[in-house]
Amino acid sequence: MAFLDLLPGRIVVAPMAGGPTTPALVAAASSAGALGFLAAGYKTAASMMADIAAVRTAGVDVFGVNVFVPGVPCAEAEDLARYLKSVDAQVSDGVWDDDDFVGKVTALLSDPPPVVSFTFGCPDAPVISALHDAGTLVVVTVTNPSEARVAADAGADALCVQGVEAGAHRGTFANVDAPGRDYELLPLLVVVAAATDLPLIAAGGLMTAAQVRQVRTVGAVAAQCGTAFLRCPESGAHPLHKAALGNPRFTTTALTRAFSGRLARGLVNRFMLDHTDAPAAFPEINNATRALRAAAAALGDIDRMSLWAGQGFRAALELPAREVVARLTTYAG
Repeated sequence: MAFLDLLPGRIVVAPMAGGPTTPALVAAASSAGALGFLAAGYKTAASMMADIAAVRTAGVDVFGVNVFVPGVPCAEAEDLARYLKSVDAQVSDGVWDDDDFVGKVTALLSDPPPVVSFTFGCPDAPVISALHDAGTLVVVTVTNPSEARVAADAGADALCVQGVEAGAHRGTFANVDAPGRDYELLPLLVVVAAATDLPLIAAGGLMTAAQVRQVRTVGAVAAQCGTAFLRCPESGAHPLHKAALGNPRFTTTALTRAFSGRLARGLVNRFMLDHTDAPAAFPEINNATRALRAAAAALGDIDRMSLWAGQGFRAALELPAREVVARLTTYAG
């Protein structure tokens, strides 16, 4: 199957790890003509496979699964410890893990879905080749032309081109700050298209059919949307998170490492403003603050929750996923 055969509606529903993506969201979007992605991030291989089974039970054959590529442990242990102490003396130690990467890849090879995407890096060429042999197409998330060339050389079938406008985590291969790192989506599509002839999925703050049409005019074969689906009833986002997207108190988003140790875009709240000095330490900080964030949600404290959202968050609507897909495809053509 060619990659474009998976995209009849030219809309991709982004994998949103940590709860927002559910099998119900993927099934509803897929039945409406979009390509839905399950989010394997933070899950075990067994939990990922349970989600795959649930999607298939819902009668959906065409869908994707997103997997995090593990990075390296934080090299600045003292900085990490100092930051965690400043956040809350009761938070757990920041522990590194590989997000069960090998277990997930092994499970996907044993029961392959139509497509697998990778974020936070590009898997080695033998991993991509093995997925190809199993009948799975491979997408790699990229944020600059250099990453695009690495993914193309490794054998990727398509690229998810993520602009800085996107909500939640930046998909950069390296968790570092570097000049020229943050491309906006439209110029990024242009420079990546010049670097490779692979099909490009545009991602980053896309909320309307007009924006979908625009990125397709620039050269993308499809638009990936996440924030647009956060308020859908099929979304597993916390009710407080859904409500915050429409709360007039929140007027802007920003990039932060405060909650996870990796740059991510969310609604600006007190926690983000109070903790601007988080080191690059993912998933250590994410693991350490998980209980704190869960407790905040249980208490209704939106100032200590990670309210991930793209720049166009105000356009997110409380509509079923099928209606959101329809709105995005009205002029997608």
